[in-house]
Amino acid sequence: MSNRWGIRDFVVVVALFAATAGTVLWQNAHVTVLWDLSYVLDSSYRITLGQLPYRDFPFAHAPLTFLIQAAIIKLCGRVFWHHVVYCGVVGGLGTVIAWRVALRILGEETWAASVFLAAPLAFLGVYGIFPHPNYDCDSAFAILVAMWLLQRATRGRLWSFAAGVACVLPLFFKQNIGLPFLLVTFGGILAVVIFRRNRTLIPAAVGALLAMLAAALLLHLTVGIENYIQWTIRFPAQRRIPSFGAMIDIYRDPTLLWMLAAVAVGLTMLRPRFVRARWAGLCLVVVPFVWPLAMLVETNDADDRASALLALWPLVLVVSAVVAVYELRRGLELERLIPIFLLAAIHGAFLSQQLWGSTYATWPLLVLLIAGAISATRSEAKWMAPTLAGVIGASLLVAGGFYIASEDRLSYAAVNEGLVVHSELPELAGMSVQGKYLPNFEELLRFVATSVPQSDGLILVNGEDPFYFVTGRTPQFPILLFDPTTQPYSPEQLRQLALARNIRWLVVKRELQIKEDPTPDRAATLAALMQEFTMTKQLAGYEVYRRR
Repeated sequence: MSNRWGIRDFVVVVALFAATAGTVLWQNAHVTVLWDLSYVLDSSYRITLGQLPYRDFPFAHAPLTFLIQAAIIKLCGRVFWHHVVYCGVVGGLGTVIAWRVALRILGEETWAASVFLAAPLAFLGVYGIFPHPNYDCDSAFAILVAMWLLQRATRGRLWSFAAGVACVLPLFFKQNIGLPFLLVTFGGILAVVIFRRNRTLIPAAVGALLAMLAAALLLHLTVGIENYIQWTIRFPAQRRIPSFGAMIDIYRDPTLLWMLAAVAVGLTMLRPRFVRARWAGLCLVVVPFVWPLAMLVETNDADDRASALLALWPLVLVVSAVVAVYELRRGLELERLIPIFLLAAIHGAFLSQQLWGSTYATWPLLVLLIAGAISATRSEAKWMAPTLAGVIGASLLVAGGFYIASEDRLSYAAVNEGLVVHSELPELAGMSVQGKYLPNFEELLRFVATSVPQSDGLILVNGEDPFYFVTGRTPQFPILLFDPTTQPYSPEQLRQLALARNIRWLVVKRELQIKEDPTPDRAATLAALMQEFTMTKQLAGYEVYRRR
């Protein structure tokens, strides 16, 4: 494949980047998910103060997203829109890189097909659905970078070494995505080196090993490797890993049966021996992908429309797995293993919140799987790949646009209720929240500024607001967000911690943006804490208690 870029390539890069970044900016102009955003901003600000996760406070997430956001705070100050710009840039770059990876999978002769498949990522890019700094999104972006480098690993030792290092990075953005990806990818590289005697990939294996050793040494010298393993591996495994039955539940959907049948028959009819049946075969293959468009006409229910779109995931995963295994019969090559690497990452993502909750950042990986399946058809008819990619891309573009406009993936929070309120605080410049949550929060901030000494420690239940990011106060309690995945203590242990840390104030948020309060043992937790605190002020959305 030629490495030279033409004018059309530059035009596509600018268009894809601008459209994707524009979507991220548009999302932030009317949507803010306080629960997730506040945790990232407050935790990152905490790191800028020198408080180290895993060592100084429990932390169930890999560090890189938070370290990047902490660096932004250090360099640019505590201003929200800086983080929005970061998401826009990463989102735009993610779509561009996904297009280049798809182009290499499909081949230069099917340039148009790669553009058609990349177009939906203007909406469904890594930061299109959830538009705030997030570890899933960053991990998906890191995987795209690794794929791009792996495709170029045979160019020379430096490229190969960089590809190996890049395969390690997703692990330190999101462990449940990065660990399966790293294990399967490293295993694939070793297999090609050993069985195909491909020496060009030896630097990739060395790069991955050295990157892991360097990361382990750094963790040992800073926070302690045992602390890191406890909080990022053992603790999340206890709280979040689903059962095997829950993991395979997506493959039990009756819709999958007719979709698989249509694609299987269609792909058979696309083979060279069935020349006269090609158009019929093509129609059968694209029927499942047109189904989400039909649901846009059939129903106005956002959940039903989203379900039709998400039903494409198990279909593509099954087809890609079958195609990948079939392609390996032609020989063990690194590029033929790429779908298997992607499947490992996607199923790792499902360990968090399964299909509905875990796909928001991984749509570019799905597009790459589709590109691989189209490439495997290898039809001598030059119109075949662009036609398949054009129909599938158009369907994903339209259905994906409706999907993000409905904010169905963000429906766990009240993001579509009430008028959009823009913050007037300099720290929250660029933040827009629907409803009364910002005015209520700003009332709390005014009370704290006048009534709570800067040195006094606070507990905020449930920690849904970016309190420390805005105020610049130092967190003195180990828990910022009361959630099963981040809060390891019993109610009595929380009470003892409040006493040990000399916490003077307790703030309880009454009117939450998140629809179901996930605070573990909320009633027992508040009862335990109330033994030490008494009501001092009732605000519009909060109750403020002071230490007895």
